[in-house]
Amino acid sequence: MSKAASRISAPELLIEQLRSMLGIRVSTSPSVLEQHGRGESWHPPQAPHAVCFAHSTEEVAAIVRLCAANRTPVIAYGTGTSLEGQVQAVHGGVCIDLSQMNQVLEVNSDDLDCRVQAGVTRRELNHYLRETGLFFPVDPGADTSIGGMTATRASGTNAVRYGTMRENVLGLTVVSASGEIIKTGTRARKSAAGYDLTHLFVGSEGTLGVITEISLRLFGISEAISAAIVNFPDVRSAAETTIQTIQMGIPVARIEILDSGYMKAINAYSKTSYPELDTLFLEFHGTTAGVAEQVQMFDEISREFGASGFQWADQESDRQKLWRARHDAYYAGLAVSPGSRGYVTDVCVPISRLADCIAETQADIAASGLFAPIIGHVGDGNFHSTIFIDPDDETMFARALELDRRMVQRAQAMGGTCTGEHGIGIGKLKHMRNEHGDGAIAAMQAIKAALDPHNIMNPGKIVDC
Repeated sequence: MSKAASRISAPELLIEQLRSMLGIRVSTSPSVLEQHGRGESWHPPQAPHAVCFAHSTEEVAAIVRLCAANRTPVIAYGTGTSLEGQVQAVHGGVCIDLSQMNQVLEVNSDDLDCRVQAGVTRRELNHYLRETGLFFPVDPGADTSIGGMTATRASGTNAVRYGTMRENVLGLTVVSASGEIIKTGTRARKSAAGYDLTHLFVGSEGTLGVITEISLRLFGISEAISAAIVNFPDVRSAAETTIQTIQMGIPVARIEILDSGYMKAINAYSKTSYPELDTLFLEFHGTTAGVAEQVQMFDEISREFGASGFQWADQESDRQKLWRARHDAYYAGLAVSPGSRGYVTDVCVPISRLADCIAETQADIAASGLFAPIIGHVGDGNFHSTIFIDPDDETMFARALELDRRMVQRAQAMGGTCTGEHGIGIGKLKHMRNEHGDGAIAAMQAIKAALDPHNIMNPGKIVDC
């Protein structure tokens, strides 16, 4: 090695090696690095040393092998919509951007499954499927990548009927920490063949390997779909209606709660005129007769809890308008306080404790003096609060941290979890030991050490090492 080469630091030498392989698809531009060092969360950016735009599983494997040889961290990146700091490069390193790996590789209509590259987004997949009569149901709101949704075990508005990513991933292609390409699962709907590696990687947030391909379950589009919004006198009434709807076995496809604060913000932002009351957004799927029966049963239950102002939407354009308002809630909240940032947190509790947890959290928010409206996929006991804060107000930020801590502790005390769908990242790391205990944390650490002995795969996330 020449004297000039010997003076190059390890990251610089690695970047040269990556550029010799990928050319202009390796970027060290400050703007690109900053973009890839943050998601949608309140966490400050932590940029990588370089960003590589991969085109294939083989390229990802080659990148990881170089990083492994240099003991350099590897962070996978999809669309940057994570909410708990999953893409922050805590120790620098190389970010692998998978967004250009965006091919639908196969669709098996008869078996209701497909295989996609990690960079395909959920909207792109459903657009591709539009002529088949099939769709992929997991809908976290943002147009996230399938790889990112798999890595964070994402959920969303349809989870109460169709399940989360945990239930809808059949198999994976993963690049391990050593750069080996691993395939898990099969297209069969069940298997008893060995360890369930597929679901070990689902929700691992890139800490065990880089997911490059995903096999997914698909579903037929229902004959009839009906959506509605329904108003309630308070959050507890809406939550109690949800509990009884689930306990009665009504197969509601979506059931979302938005409190009055969010409804007021949505009206201002989306130019709608919904009643500014605590509200459920719902959708029913099935046959025409089946949907009519579901609607009637829900109507009877909800009126016992003071429901009013039913607005139904059967046409696709009307349904899209209704759900667009719900999906715009975060941006509507930001518009209430221009310049604010959203501190987004979520918890999930057993459905029987949902009303208590939401009501107590709402009272806690009121006492805090913060603007922190509640929204949730309440059909499976999961709800969120977005605490809108002035990023320069340290006192307000400290109050938000305390409110989040109390919200999590309340959910855990009720038999719930610190996160139903946002994942751990760096934001919820502090709650893991209280939720799982020392023994379970030790088991997670052992798995991490076995699969990633040099701790290069997205270090600093999920579990302390």
